[in-house]
Amino acid sequence: MMTFCVSAIVYTDLILKRWRIPMNGAQSLFNALTRAGLDTCFANPGTSEMQLVFEMGKSDAVRPVLCLQENVVTGAADGYARMAGKPAFTLLHVGSGFANGIANLHNAGRANTPLVNIVGANATYHQPNFPDHELIGGKITELARAVSHWTREAKSAAEMGALGVEAVRNAMVGAGRISTLIAPTDCHWDPAPDAPVDISPIETPKVAPSTVEQIAGLLANGRKTGLILGAGALREQGLEIAGRIAASTGVQLLSETFPARLARGERRVPVQLVPYFLEMAQFFFAEYEQIILVGALPPVSTFAYQNSAMSKLPDSCDQVTYVTAEQDVVDALEQLATAVGAGDGAVARTERIEPEVPSGELTSAAIGQSVSAFMPEGAIMVDEAATAGLDLYAQTGAARAHEYLYAIPGAAIGNGLPVALGAAIAAPERKVIALQADGSGMYTNQALWTIAREQCDVTIVILKNDAYAVLNVELARVREDEPTAKMLSMLELDRPSIDWVKMAEGMGVAAVAVNTAEAFHAEFEQAMAVKGPRLIEATIAQDLQPVVDLIMAQRQGG
Repeated sequence: MMTFCVSAIVYTDLILKRWRIPMNGAQSLFNALTRAGLDTCFANPGTSEMQLVFEMGKSDAVRPVLCLQENVVTGAADGYARMAGKPAFTLLHVGSGFANGIANLHNAGRANTPLVNIVGANATYHQPNFPDHELIGGKITELARAVSHWTREAKSAAEMGALGVEAVRNAMVGAGRISTLIAPTDCHWDPAPDAPVDISPIETPKVAPSTVEQIAGLLANGRKTGLILGAGALREQGLEIAGRIAASTGVQLLSETFPARLARGERRVPVQLVPYFLEMAQFFFAEYEQIILVGALPPVSTFAYQNSAMSKLPDSCDQVTYVTAEQDVVDALEQLATAVGAGDGAVARTERIEPEVPSGELTSAAIGQSVSAFMPEGAIMVDEAATAGLDLYAQTGAARAHEYLYAIPGAAIGNGLPVALGAAIAAPERKVIALQADGSGMYTNQALWTIAREQCDVTIVILKNDAYAVLNVELARVREDEPTAKMLSMLELDRPSIDWVKMAEGMGVAAVAVNTAEAFHAEFEQAMAVKGPRLIEATIAQDLQPVVDLIMAQRQGG
């Protein structure tokens, strides 16, 4: 009995001592993130992140979303922030885990997405013996800086809360930035002070009055002018202001080639998308005399080509930057509208056009007609359709009002399914339609499992042509004669053909395969009528020969 009493006293004393211990670094960091308004975590955690897993498990403040691969984690955080207007935070395991997510961090950076990465690392005192946060001679901090606007590595638990605050504040500057905090395990478990309570944002810089006056003057000089819009200028509020400016001055409203988020469809202010292919873009811009960039980067070719121009603009066209994505783009548009005397008059708007019911051969245009017919108002359309995207974009322009997310603004393929996942988590009341090319979809097919697990309302359309079709176009830029079978073997995906139905069903997503316009029309209508994840594998007929012929003709001086 005495032994029991002594043991009980010792046990009670240990409990009391535990309660007297201040909070640890993980708790301080968790408080910093939640006080800043972050309530969603996309995670693929490992040993070094267990303390934060423990904290999330005790709290109702954060929704954790488990992903099976890190590029799904970062891509989902990208899609979430594009729709939520605030960051999610990721939980990634040491250097190798972070490295797996870099491709879609690159896309997120080009999309001006606010995003906070928390990367676990081995204990500060253990790193010299087992450098698990190092990658081939360089620390993970050095790698993180390549795809982050702000990067820090905690040196002690006392820094965790303050660094968490700084990560969020820096992520929210301008249209959005990427912050990465590397947190060694002892910084998680060691005692730490609580995080700051007052988390004031970093002020986003505004455009100078003299710049507003300069651009207003350009809009009055009578030259054929285009405003290339990017970042917040392509959301509904920005487009409304831009529409007033266009109605007042006659300027043409254009969108950057890869819009992170574009308000589109019925009653929305229409914009013309700058073409992706260099040759098409040069024809598109041929008559423009000046281009003004509004939250967008200069229109250049995505890749360099031998003996080809870099810029999509003619030499005779002037280019000027009015406002960058790091500045307050919407405020800059409002100031410009005031400067040019733009009222609330007849702003151009998209009229709803009911598409024809497609029949016969299943093409990307036929799929676009069906999507336009049944996509509900307020839907989110995520586009990684690759070569099928031209027709799909054109056919859905007069659909019901929707949000258009181009999945890969950084041109790193494999972000369509993760962005759709993240968008669905951010906006569960909206239907998400993911238009996904088959080849790039294989980069992050693990997203299907999380979409099923979270019961996201996502309809995935796999555009199946059994090829990296865009590379046939790129091959035309370098070959002198007909492609050989060996060349084409590196572009074809038909040996074996990928069975997306079996893959989706194996991860819990209901799926069906179609190969006619009528069958797709019926299946897509049904998918729009119900909630939950569905996949339609659509085998399409596609002819890219006209694009190839155009490139070959230009190379030969035709």
